[in-house]
Amino acid sequence: MSDAPPVSAGDGGPDRPPIWSRRERGSRGPAPAHSRDAIVVAAVALADTEGLAAVSMRAVASMLGTGAGSLYRYLSSRDDLLDLMTDRVIGELRPYPQAEGDWLDTMVLLGRRQLALFGAHPWLLDVFHRASGVGPESLAWFDNCIRVLEPLPCAVTAKFEAIAMMTGVVSLFARREAAAGAEALSFAGVDLAAYPHLVAAFSQPTAPAPRADLVERTLRSLLTGLLLAEAG
Repeated sequence: MSDAPPVSAGDGGPDRPPIWSRRERGSRGPAPAHSRDAIVVAAVALADTEGLAAVSMRAVASMLGTGAGSLYRYLSSRDDLLDLMTDRVIGELRPYPQAEGDWLDTMVLLGRRQLALFGAHPWLLDVFHRASGVGPESLAWFDNCIRVLEPLPCAVTAKFEAIAMMTGVVSLFARREAAAGAEALSFAGVDLAAYPHLVAAFSQPTAPAPRADLVERTLRSLLTGLLLAEAG
């Protein structure tokens, strides 16, 4: 049995409008017993507990006590579902902090919120980059970041690049935290004689712990390097 939607002359194919601009459900057939929002909530819960691979139209329908075919009255494909899931959890970044203080402090806080979001929904790392998933909440996030960066005189293209780079770096930190081997490298039992630079590095005295953690130091360096240099 297939999890693909039934073929219909009105499905529209790959050129159909994004899920955000389509009606809540199709006009044909009996009135559905569930809302699009309920479907997305169920799908997010399934992805959080069992991973993204477990999310299929059939599995989500089973959680709702219905058949997979009924979900196609709301969605054309699993891709539609992934787009809706992505945008829904990005909405959890609200409420956005007020940009009343230093812009850099606010952006670092926003980056930390992104990192926490990836931690709460690890599957988001595999779908957030999809161009089709840029929905209302994603646009609101970018709009808010641009609002925070308004005082800077650099070009808007530089601001968009900085926001994208911040998100990319945060996702790398999230992947590191999610990986089983995220701990510091261990060279126990390894003969380092052939690696003199490592030997010299390990022989140096330990420096005092930095006041800010690696996430904050990285974000501050990245954002100032991209935006202040551009502004100057």
